[in-house]
Amino acid sequence: MALHNDLGKLGELVAARHLIMQGYSILDRDYRVGHRDIDIVASKDGTVVFVEVKTRRSDSFGEPEESVTDEKIRNIISAANAYVQRNDVRGPVRFDVISVVGTEEPFRIKHFEGAFNPLSLSNYRRL
Repeated sequence: MALHNDLGKLGELVAARHLIMQGYSILDRDYRVGHRDIDIVASKDGTVVFVEVKTRRSDSFGEPEESVTDEKIRNIISAANAYVQRNDVRGPVRFDVISVVGTEEPFRIKHFEGAFNPLSLSNYRRL
């Protein structure tokens, strides 16, 4: 596996641990529908949360969350729709982004709750 893939998996592990420490339950990881994926599906207080994790060794080339593109958002929403249908999710859902910077403890973690709105891609809140 390429080093950037290893770093991405480490970031997802760090993000999942962060969510658990914040009282979330992890429902699924690396949920895939074709070439679309959701890094983490979690829940808290009756809300299902779809989480995109972006990891970088450093912020020298910008913050990780800045790399969440419109196309990536569309893919996450599409995969989330499939997840909701397949798992009969009936409650509220939310889309978060977690950025992780570093290769070892202590990581710098930023959690953006409600990072974008699936109803109107053109109106989503930029991080």
